[in-house]
Amino acid sequence: MDFTLSTRGETFRSRIQDFVEQELLPLEEQASSYDEHENISEDMLQAMRQKAKAQGLWSLQTPCELGGQGLSTVEMAACYEAMNRSIFGPVVFNSAAPDDGNMMVLSKVATEAQKERWLKPIVNGDVRSSFVMTEPAPGSGSDPSMMLTNAVRKGNDWVVNGVKHFITGAGVASHFILIARTSDDTRKGLSAFLFHKDDPGWEIVRRIPIMGPEEHGGHCELRFTDMVIPDENRLMEVGDGLKLTQIRLGPARLTHCMRWLGLAKRSLEIASAYVSERESFGIKLADREGVQWMLGEAAMNIQVGRLLTMHAAWKLDQGDFARKEVSMAKVAVSNTLQQAVDTAIQLCGARGYSKDTRLEWIYRYARQARLVDGASEVHKMVLSKNLLKEGGDFWSWG
Repeated sequence: MDFTLSTRGETFRSRIQDFVEQELLPLEEQASSYDEHENISEDMLQAMRQKAKAQGLWSLQTPCELGGQGLSTVEMAACYEAMNRSIFGPVVFNSAAPDDGNMMVLSKVATEAQKERWLKPIVNGDVRSSFVMTEPAPGSGSDPSMMLTNAVRKGNDWVVNGVKHFITGAGVASHFILIARTSDDTRKGLSAFLFHKDDPGWEIVRRIPIMGPEEHGGHCELRFTDMVIPDENRLMEVGDGLKLTQIRLGPARLTHCMRWLGLAKRSLEIASAYVSERESFGIKLADREGVQWMLGEAAMNIQVGRLLTMHAAWKLDQGDFARKEVSMAKVAVSNTLQQAVDTAIQLCGARGYSKDTRLEWIYRYARQARLVDGASEVHKMVLSKNLLKEGGDFWSWG
């Protein structure tokens, strides 16, 4: 792997860095910039999105012919990290979850007609989207084989019944990708469907309160009652729901890592500025050996996370599924984010614990990282299975 970023990638990264510095960081200091769920307010978001579009910094992950910038996964890694120096960054550039993962999977598997109807409005920023998979117990969580929501074929339609929960962004989404059971086959028992917010037969039961802060649209519980979806809105073939999920979740897990690295670096940036100025018992905190150990360890772990993320991104760009590499990055970077922001709060003391900095926001947000898109323990199980199967080849350079 060549660690030199392409000229195009570096140009985009530098321009995003400038946009974040000049446009977004100042907004974080203004109370009027926030909505009731502690994210960027809708009015401010739309204004910033127009600026990002005007500067050609829009939908980096989407192919050019569909209205995006067509960046490679490696180029995305550098740019996503730069944009999430701000807590407002990803959504401004139309590169936030779940939209970015939905755009990437639809660009790969949707028919041309489906791309025109369902994908392009997301790419354009006209609508937002959601991925509807997770269910309350005893339904599917990390184990999709436990899915209870079912879709039954009725002529040219499918009739859906079931309950989903923790569906990110559902409160504001217009376009939804739904995974439902269509047979009892262990590998081909799930199928994927598209539906619109105005389609009858479903409802948002509640917006589930979380530790927060929340993405736009929250994390919702949905109920489907005899919802009718025409077969033309089925994605891929009947029974390909698990395959679609795997196509989507690998890259989407990695884009989480890219963004989390930006937040981890921002945390150390805040802490470094504070300890460089703050004196205690006649000496600056930055000159104390214990403080240096804390900063050095956190910085080292961030770099380890960046290398794992870049390696997985590079393998994806080579056409590899990079399942081991993505899992390793997901586990390591989720831990690194929490360690980095916890270290920053400790070094900033009461100021870090207060809302005078963005650290407490990042700290609460960081706790979900070890849960979303597969809990860390599940990814470790995947890695263990690969190790036992491959032996020494687990670490192959190939």
